[in-house]
Formats: sequence, structure tokens, C-alpha cells
Amino acid sequence: MRHTEALITSVESRLADYWHHLETRCHQNFERVLDGYLAHGLSEQHFASVTGYGHNDTGREVTDAIFAHALQAEAALVRLQFVSGTHAIAAALRGALAPGKGKLVSVTGSPYDTLEEVIGIRGGSHLSLTGMGIGYAEIDLLDTGKLRLDLTPHERQQLEEATAIFIQRSRGYSLRPSLGIEDIQQLVAMIKQVNPDLTVIVDNCYGEFVDTVEPTQVGADLLAGSLIKNPGGGIVTTGGYVAGKKALVEAAAEALTSPGIGSKGGYTFESTRLILQGLYFAPTVVKEALKGMSLAAAVFEELGYEVVPKAMTAQNDIIQVIRLGEKNKVLNFCKALQSISPVDARFTPEAIVTPGYNDPVVMAGGTFIFGSTIELSADAPIRPPYSVFLQGGLTYSHVRYAVKKILEIL
Repeated sequence: MRHTEALITSVESRLADYWHHLETRCHQNFERVLDGYLAHGLSEQHFASVTGYGHNDTGREVTDAIFAHALQAEAALVRLQFVSGTHAIAAALRGALAPGKGKLVSVTGSPYDTLEEVIGIRGGSHLSLTGMGIGYAEIDLLDTGKLRLDLTPHERQQLEEATAIFIQRSRGYSLRPSLGIEDIQQLVAMIKQVNPDLTVIVDNCYGEFVDTVEPTQVGADLLAGSLIKNPGGGIVTTGGYVAGKKALVEAAAEALTSPGIGSKGGYTFESTRLILQGLYFAPTVVKEALKGMSLAAAVFEELGYEVVPKAMTAQNDIIQVIRLGEKNKVLNFCKALQSISPVDARFTPEAIVTPGYNDPVVMAGGTFIFGSTIELSADAPIRPPYSVFLQGGLTYSHVRYAVKKILEIL
């Protein structure tokens, strides 16, 4: 115990300058978010909700406008009816791509596991993109371990034939780097030089407020993400968002609801106050999570484990990968984390096949919002190289305590 505390204290002293940088970035993001509330005149009356079809819900309208401001976009669609980030991304893709024509190209390699069935790589649903006659191809511009901007002739041809491009900002269940804003800016510039008419869609999950600029400011046409990740601030109970160019956001709204309704309908379940409170807290919560992940990176790197990203290097999302190398270490790591979670601490996480995933996955973290990954949690697919994906943390103190507990067990 004494040795563990000394190790953490030593690491914290080395991280002090980096944490000052995180604080400065948090202040900038908070000011931008607050400016949205002021610009759109949020008031108590917006917290009331209409029923039924949800027509003329001014709270819903101001929520969309404030989120658009925070995400630096023309428009936003913020809805509790999105059951996950995957659902929001699916609506964005279906709105941007017409059935029976068009082609989607993922330029960051294979997408996150839950998107495989949405696209039609796996599962064979007639409602997947390929099931609806939309073409799909992959280019891995991260195959060298960093962003590659030189194209082979075949890759250039794929971009020339594409209708839309998909960029996954976070790493998913891989050790490839997450993309920073500068990476996305360079990538979009290269893509649009090859084909100026392409629609660029970014899976923004885990990346909101990590930088002071969102992908919409560097050329992305459409973003999608989850409210039980960064932008919900750890208190929004469900939902997701799509943000970007107005016409594309409205098309995603029609994919969620129906043509003719689009963004103009949908009951908000008296949750406008909660959603906007979550966004208000989001920049600070993201900063706390980043502090915690940098601590975990530095401590486990000190102990000889491979970590991605490395300590005190750019964090482009709220996820810290720790390569443990053994199945039992992964399971023990997750059991330790679960044992000091505020909810369901007595439970023991087990690796099971979960809907949307191809491998057994162990998920740990007793969170106030089930499945919330802005709250401190960890998960791992049970497959080599047996890496655990640690993420979130509403408070730095919780992450710090978790690191101590995990070290004792490992």
C-alpha cells in the first residue's frame, strides 16, 4: 500500500505541467459551451415539455441550437430516442446515403464492432447499408501506426467512386492511434482534394471536448455521438446526437423519425433540463477523465506495460489502452475496478458474447447510468493481445483510487 501511494504521488508530480494544459483547454471549452446558453437565451420556460407528437417544443429547439453552438456546427439533432451512439451514427449514415446507390468508404480501416452489422460487414440484415444496395469499402490510412496521407492508385480510385467517407475518431478495440483534430483536418483536406463532392461523416464518440475544436471546424460535414459519453457530462440518462450541416442533420432526423416529420417531432420526456445540465458539466468532466487516464498511462508504463497513448502525449479521446498480455490479468483488472465502483460493487464481471460484438467481451464499472462510458469503466474483448480499455471517470479522485486498487490485485 505504501509503495503504491508513493508511486502514484511521484507520477502526479511529473504530470503537473500537462494537467495545467488540460485545465486551460477545459476553460476554453467551457466558455464556448456557456456562450451557447447565453446566445440562445435559455430560460426556465424551456424546461417545460409538450406531450404527444412533441410539436412546437421550444425546449427541444433550444437544446438543438445550444448543442450546435457547442459542437461548432450549423445544426444539431439531440434526441433521447437515439438508443446509443451506434444508433446515432446509423441515422447519420442512412440520411447521407440513398438506398440503391452511393458508396461509403471507411478511411480508418474496420469500424467499431457494433457498426459492422449496421454497414453489413456482418449479420446480413436487409436493413444494413449493403442490404439496401449501398456500396462499401475500407481503406486503412492508419496501417503504419500513424496517419498516412499518400494514396495507392487503388485507394485513390475508391475515393473517386465514393459518395461518403467515414472517419472513426477513436481507436475502437485496437491499438491504432485515435485521431486528433489536426489529423482529421489533414485527412479531410486530402480526401476533398481527390473528390470535392464527398460527404465526410465522423464517429465523434469519446472525442467531444478533448480538444478546443470539433471536427466540424476542420471540414467534417457530419458528426454523431452518444449522450452517455462525453457530451452528457455523466448525468444524461440516454440518447445521442447528430451535428453538422443543416441539410444533412435534417436527413438524419428523417432517418430517425420519418420523412415529413424529421426534426419537428418527438417527445422530450421532461428531460431538457437534464440534457442541458449535462452539457454544462461536460468540459469539466472530460478534463477530469483525461487527468485520470494520463495517471493510469504513466503508472502502468512505469511498471513496464505497453500503453496507448503513452503518458504525457496527446490524448485524442478519453480512452486509455493498457496491454496486459494475459486473459487472467484482463479479468482481474476488471474485477478490481468493479469492486470499487459506486454501483454494483459486489458483482463480478464475466466475459460474455454481447449483442453487436463478435468476441466475448468483459465489461466492468458500476455506473449510475447503465453503460455510461464517461463514468469510470473498463472493457476488453477476450482476444490477443489481451488489452484492457480503461475510460472515463467523473472525478479524478475515483480514477486515482481505482489505479491503487488495481495495482494491489495485479
